[in-house]
Amino acid sequence: MTHEELVAGVRAGERRAIGRAISLVERLGPEGRALTAALHPRTGGAWRVGLTGPPGVGKSTLIGALVRHLRRAGTRVAVVSVDPTSPFTRGAVLGDRIRLSDHFLDPGVFIRSMASRGHQGGLAEATADAVLVLDAAGFDVVLVEAVGAGQNEVEIQSLTDTVVLTLMPGSGDGVQAIKAGVMEIPDVLAVTKADREGADALVGELRAALGLVPSGPWKPPIVRVRALEDGGVAELWEQVERHRAFLAEEGRLEARRREGLARQLRALALGRLARRLDAAVPAPELGRVVDDVLARRADPGEAVDRMLARLPLGR
Repeated sequence: MTHEELVAGVRAGERRAIGRAISLVERLGPEGRALTAALHPRTGGAWRVGLTGPPGVGKSTLIGALVRHLRRAGTRVAVVSVDPTSPFTRGAVLGDRIRLSDHFLDPGVFIRSMASRGHQGGLAEATADAVLVLDAAGFDVVLVEAVGAGQNEVEIQSLTDTVVLTLMPGSGDGVQAIKAGVMEIPDVLAVTKADREGADALVGELRAALGLVPSGPWKPPIVRVRALEDGGVAELWEQVERHRAFLAEEGRLEARRREGLARQLRALALGRLARRLDAAVPAPELGRVVDDVLARRADPGEAVDRMLARLPLGR
């Protein structure tokens, strides 16, 4: 498939072309960059919703329920699920066919798992480009599932329009979220497995925590969800839509996307510099630099300057 055929296939919403395009951008090479450059003018139409939270709270189950809800309304939806990287294969621990398997054959749904490759924010470096591909393919909603929850999860704000933080009663996640300072991240809070004991206590903790966050015109609602029974799923999406309407007022959406793009571009630039540094300072050379610092022949600052001096200029 030529570059032109791939671009045309993505724009036409062809699943094979979309899958191949995402695989291409995951490689972080020049072909992927050329593809995103060609597709970028056709983006901006999808509503991007991030779902984050600690492992085990039921994010994937919740996403499956949201997909069912959206498909009943005729909405075309794509899912990017960012998994922890396997330490052995460097690939996603969970694959497309395992996650959300009920929706895999639905032509109005596209599901892709991506490996985080140890990226601190929980989002793979190529996730932004994958979302761009899905946006250009004409999906109405793109759901992005991120790994974990913590201060680094603010990165999901740069990639999505609405952030849903998922927490589960009885696990101490509410207290940990408050301690980690993540209460400034979400636009909507979802208490999953809300029929469990401790749900009321968690809701109370979250309300108290939100009271400590500087309040603005938008106050994140808390929705109780039982995703296996689809309980509360319609109400959760209603709050997402309410947040969308809020952003549509007074130029808030443009301002949010502008701020997010600025952070995203900085993160992409740092990632590209890191790859150049790895290439310019291979393991043997890095070992020699470390030896010099340990032997007190160089101080850490000097060692870093030596490493940076090896970086190639230009693209």
